[in-house]
Amino acid sequence: MAAAGAPDGMEEPGMDTEAETEAPARSLNCVEAEAAAGAAAEDSCAARGNLQPAPAQPPGDPAAQASVSNGEDAGGGAGRELVDLKIIWNKTKHDVKFPLDSTGSELKQKIHSITGLPPAMQKVMYKGLVPEDKTLREIKVTSGAKIMVVGSTINDVLAVNTPKDAAQQDAKAEENKKEPLCRQKQHRKVLDKGKPEDVMPSVKGAQERLPAVPLSGMYNKSGGKVRLTFKLEQDQLWIGTKERTEKLPMGSIKNVVSEPIEGHEDYHMMAFQLGPTEASYYWVYWVPTQYVDAIKDTVLGKWQYF
Repeated sequence: MAAAGAPDGMEEPGMDTEAETEAPARSLNCVEAEAAAGAAAEDSCAARGNLQPAPAQPPGDPAAQASVSNGEDAGGGAGRELVDLKIIWNKTKHDVKFPLDSTGSELKQKIHSITGLPPAMQKVMYKGLVPEDKTLREIKVTSGAKIMVVGSTINDVLAVNTPKDAAQQDAKAEENKKEPLCRQKQHRKVLDKGKPEDVMPSVKGAQERLPAVPLSGMYNKSGGKVRLTFKLEQDQLWIGTKERTEKLPMGSIKNVVSEPIEGHEDYHMMAFQLGPTEASYYWVYWVPTQYVDAIKDTVLGKWQYF
């Protein structure tokens, strides 16, 4: 039975062939757009998947460790020759890279940044006190050198210096009242023995840093041979005789006095004050004059005079 026809002017569904062909085409474009978007997303994911993280530096790689060296000279060492130092203060070691052509004063500033010790309160030692106006190269500092630092807070220094200052003033007042030390009977009996044959050579009018070896060939008050060894690592002075060696903390020495030996002004007689009175003086005779100031600076510290 034939289907009833649609009224005139009315289009039956599905009769428009052009509409049927165009509608799927528009739908296909949307699909293609989605497919294209999906492909772009996959490409983006693939691109992200191809990005690999930078390989980590191996633990032993010097380049990875260059910036973590404790106390490494920051910014000032570029293009300058650096030297490895071991700065030891208060039984603590600090590994530092420092320009070889920097001065002792600049080294004190570096130590201040590491330890908090003000430069004026530091005793910096490398084979004796490090001169502030000389470079590390000039005093022949080598890589791996140990730099000893001794210092205390301002309050501690004031507490220690007060009795030392009083002792110095009393000693100077007494010296002014008395005849020269080398003429006193207790010293003449030693000095009359003459200059020891094996005493170290002297250089009159010169000032030198402490030698790397002990000062030897001198006499003590009993006329026996004595040597002085400055143990900077322990901040100690060792006074050695044939019988024994006294190990004295430098902080326990109240004062150091000296006087040229009459007729032999290139040598001094020197006393280390170990107690509150002159009875505690430990006398050493025939100390080469070029080392006198270095001994006082090392034992008492330059900060004593500020």
